[in-house]
Amino acid sequence: MAPANGTAKPSAGNPPPRSALERPRAGRGLAALALLIAAGGLGLGGWAAWQLRQLDASQHRQGAQVETLATANRTLGQQTQALDERLAQLPPATELEERRRLLAQLQADQQRLGQRLETVLGASRQDWRLAEAEHLVRLASLRLSALQDINSARALLQGADDILREQDDPNAFAAREQLARSLAALQATEQPDRTGLFLQLAALREQATQLSALAPQFEADRVAAGMAADDSTLHWRQWWARISSFFRIDFNPDASVRPLLAGQSLGQVRLALGLALEQAQWAALNGEQAVFKQALDQARDVLTTDFNQDNTQAQALLARLNELAGSRVTVQTPDLAGSLSALQGYITRRHQANGAPAEQERHP
Repeated sequence: MAPANGTAKPSAGNPPPRSALERPRAGRGLAALALLIAAGGLGLGGWAAWQLRQLDASQHRQGAQVETLATANRTLGQQTQALDERLAQLPPATELEERRRLLAQLQADQQRLGQRLETVLGASRQDWRLAEAEHLVRLASLRLSALQDINSARALLQGADDILREQDDPNAFAAREQLARSLAALQATEQPDRTGLFLQLAALREQATQLSALAPQFEADRVAAGMAADDSTLHWRQWWARISSFFRIDFNPDASVRPLLAGQSLGQVRLALGLALEQAQWAALNGEQAVFKQALDQARDVLTTDFNQDNTQAQALLARLNELAGSRVTVQTPDLAGSLSALQGYITRRHQANGAPAEQERHP
């Protein structure tokens, strides 16, 4: 039976119509499309916002760059102004050109003067060295004659010979030969040890200040005192010894009895001995053999005359002075007059040889 509204209902065995199925699908497609459009709009809005932030940051950077350029422009303007002020103070171009010309002329003159000076010095430098060699030989001769300094004279002569060797001149053979003879003579001469003698005498002076002696006493009294040790008359003998201290009676005048020094006399003898040793020191340093021997003889005479033979300190000091008496403080030094004369002759001949061409140029 057909329905009342005239529409036939689908039966269970018949499928629904196609239009009825497409309506829900079309609604879902529109919704999906709307969602896509919305998502696209959100993405576009985010991208636009990011672009705006980037544009803002770029504008800030450009503003900072513009400010930096403005600052640099102001600095450049100040420098330009300073340069303009300095340029305003400079002389004009004509004056600068004149100064440049004068500077070039001065440099040329200096170059010519330097060349002339080099030419003169090239010829005179060897002459200066030869003058130095002559001075060394003179100084060596002075050291020998005044101080008898063998080592210093040898070194000075060796320096003069080295200068002649640097000349590389066959004409210097005679001068170098004479210098070699003087050096050989100095090598064979022994240098006395004056410093060692001076120090040894100084040590002896210290020992001389420590010399001491017993009080004056006669040997005969010591023997009598020993014999009277057991005597019954000891009291009278002691009284007699006390009285006899004011005078002395020697019953054995042939015996060599010498009283020892004491008190102020001992100090005076110490002073005399010290002065004699000091004079010997001076003679040792200055190479005065006669004065050295005389001073040591004087010191030994003081020890043998004013001190008792039983004084061990005085005897030891006397033995040491006897050893030093044979020391040599002066030597026979060689004469350097021949070396000096040979060197002066070579220098004179060299000057004459160098001056001859110059004279020929002046007077052709």
